[in-house]
Amino acid sequence: MNQHGSENLLSDTDMEQRRGPRLTLNGALWALQLLFGFFFAGSGFGKVLMYDAALYAAAPQAVAWYAAVPQPLIVFIGVCEVLGGVGLILPAMTRVQPVLTPLAAVGLTLTMILAAGFHIMRGEYELVPANLLLGGAAAYIAVGRWRLRPIAPAIITTSRVLRSLAVLVVLALVAFAPTWYTMTNARF
Repeated sequence: MNQHGSENLLSDTDMEQRRGPRLTLNGALWALQLLFGFFFAGSGFGKVLMYDAALYAAAPQAVAWYAAVPQPLIVFIGVCEVLGGVGLILPAMTRVQPVLTPLAAVGLTLTMILAAGFHIMRGEYELVPANLLLGGAAAYIAVGRWRLRPIAPAIITTSRVLRSLAVLVVLALVAFAPTWYTMTNARF
């Protein structure tokens, strides 16, 4: 107790300022959605570029498993990953059909389970941990957005549309453009 008869206790506001920002479940889910959304969209875009016969012919020199998969299947997997990556972010951000976000996460989880099985069958055990990490993160997002912290649907607004367009532009600049440049200019 001090001389005024009260203890030196910090107010709730003072405590929050001292602690700094708190990590909430919603914040963790958003961080994962953005990180893995960008990752899957960028990775998938690289596979979509395999529609080019010359890129597909050269790709097994950089990624061995491409030689065991038909070109249309690689492109299809890429399209699924791009749509899944975008689906982790945009429906939740715009709040237009936000149920698509956990559905995208479920689709990506299934893709990673199938990829892990494929790599196990080929004896490529070193690739399985990445599949498990990516699939586990997608599964966590699915459960988090479906059950733990679902996003309520709302009407679309101009600000949500502008934020979504900004995310798509950043996605194009950060993931698609470098992937395209690397894939079309690299010598395997």
